[in-house]
Amino acid sequence: MITEDISFKEKEGISYKEAGKFEETRYEKIHNVIFKSSLEASILVAQEIANLIQRKEELNEPCVLGLATGSSPIKVYEELVRMHKEEGLSFKNVITFNLDEYYPMDKDNIQSYFYFMHDHLFNHVDILPENINIPDGKVSPEELRQYCIDYEMKIKYYGGLDFQLLGIGRTGHIGFNEPGSHINSGTRSITLDHITRVDAAPTFLGIDNVPRKAITMGIGTVRNAKRIVLLGWGISKADILKKTIEGEITSQVPATYLQEHNNTTFVLDVDASSQLTRVNTPWLVKSCVWTDALKLKAVVWLSELTGKPFLKLTDKDYNDNGMAGLLTEEGTAYHLNIKMFNKLQHTITGWPGGKPDADDTNRPERSTPAKKRVIIFSPHPDDDVISMGGTFDRLVEQGHDVHVAYQTSGNIAVSNEEALKFAEVSMALNSKSTESEGIINFLKNKSENDIDSVEVRKLKGNIRRSESLATTRYLGLPDENVHFLDLPFYETGTVKKANLSEADIEIMCNLIEEVKPHQIYAAGDLADPHGTHKVCLDSLFEALKRLKNEPFINDCWVWLYRGAWHEWEPYQIEMAVPMSPDQVLKKRHAIFYHQSQKDGVMFQGDDSREFWVRAEDRNRETAKKYNDLGLADYAAIEAFKRYYF
Repeated sequence: MITEDISFKEKEGISYKEAGKFEETRYEKIHNVIFKSSLEASILVAQEIANLIQRKEELNEPCVLGLATGSSPIKVYEELVRMHKEEGLSFKNVITFNLDEYYPMDKDNIQSYFYFMHDHLFNHVDILPENINIPDGKVSPEELRQYCIDYEMKIKYYGGLDFQLLGIGRTGHIGFNEPGSHINSGTRSITLDHITRVDAAPTFLGIDNVPRKAITMGIGTVRNAKRIVLLGWGISKADILKKTIEGEITSQVPATYLQEHNNTTFVLDVDASSQLTRVNTPWLVKSCVWTDALKLKAVVWLSELTGKPFLKLTDKDYNDNGMAGLLTEEGTAYHLNIKMFNKLQHTITGWPGGKPDADDTNRPERSTPAKKRVIIFSPHPDDDVISMGGTFDRLVEQGHDVHVAYQTSGNIAVSNEEALKFAEVSMALNSKSTESEGIINFLKNKSENDIDSVEVRKLKGNIRRSESLATTRYLGLPDENVHFLDLPFYETGTVKKANLSEADIEIMCNLIEEVKPHQIYAAGDLADPHGTHKVCLDSLFEALKRLKNEPFINDCWVWLYRGAWHEWEPYQIEMAVPMSPDQVLKKRHAIFYHQSQKDGVMFQGDDSREFWVRAEDRNRETAKKYNDLGLADYAAIEAFKRYYF
């Protein structure tokens, strides 16, 4: 991500301003503010809500809040809870209406939005229980229509919503107003879009467990709110946010209806904003400070737009596509093309650990020391081979002292059916095993709300361990170089994880201190749908921060890979490791050892392909992109971006 030209607004705040008033924002039809991190943004949103509550309290009026669920508002709710506990923010004058609820759904189901709201907010503040309104997922079908009318009328009784907090789904839904929703729709029952159910599948441990229906406030209800703030986090929301902010109003993207609201602000992080014109192609809307990174991004964009490799781009191509300013700075297309071609060419190496006794001036890695100590951090027990199996193989083959560290047990991603199979095998081997018998009985009688017992979690973790060891042995790594960290934050038995703790950081620090690596590889794929990659990366960054004064850290380089979900774009890549057809096949076989993750994987995301297919397609696509830009034609490429700390 190129961030140099993004105008961050932390100091300006999130108060509403008319959209599209300036040349830079002329394509935008909804006011939006971009932040470096979702945490900073969430704190500001919480402050606006708190200020509104306090103003209403001073006027002796109720404060009517429309609230959202999902992962986006969690940090907002955490900050509101903190302000209540530490700053005395009272919620006694607050009346809340939640956007939606699955249908049918019991209140005490851990997947219910009733449970979510109480867990994240209501149980921790002094709001009056009678002022909490959440759609009832157990209302009878016969009463449902009237119930929705009554919910709508109750909102109107309190004078409408003073403030509506929103997230956005990848279909462009707000609440559960799926594509096709009418602009004036009210509270009603709807059928969920398949993509929406796919996105919810991880928390329900499989799409078959996700309800097909829901109760939701309507578009009309939301648009009647006096103030609307929509939260957008992560790369997976970038495309739909561009359509919403810059596209035409359409029922196929219900969030576009917010273009007609006169007090709406979208609060975005860098990744979520990445497809907006002023972020993705800033040269089209303003004069740029042309850094080398931005030049490469622009030339890659132009090459892809015109379908021409770097060295065939002409002055006319640049002038016709809004890049005359870049040519003015560089002189001619000829010189710029060669410069950018060489820049990309120098990212390619078959020696990810550095090539011994070679001139490394234009290589991504150092030639010395010839034999490097390497740690590959893998958030889950298969991310290492899915994301960088070819590079892993090459590092071992080229004689480096390679260590792999599996940061979490990955136990939650093992299905109950898979665990039962192993428990029954164990029972067959030892019919007197009370532990195996207990696991079998638990799994056969487990209800949807039951959290795995410690014994079951241990079994599922051991399944993933054995698969990982089979993989590393196949790649020629000695067992003593394989580390299972089992970071405590992960061990909740549920999709919802604990916050990063001192214990997690200490485990990371201890391993890094023990190995004293010259290279660290880590997952920089923050689009991870279940959030573990982000926490694992944060644990590494915090460990490096604490170890920065250690002498060995000065010689340590960190390379970030991406996982099964997204790949680095060519302009972001700083090391590209080509793979031969044989190596592609070897990587595939390495992934196959993770049998519990092969068929019917629990966290499939929105992609029906198996992980090995995704990995191969992604690696081939990267190679194709390089070839289309005019570079050599490889079978596949794994890509990395360096993290400077």
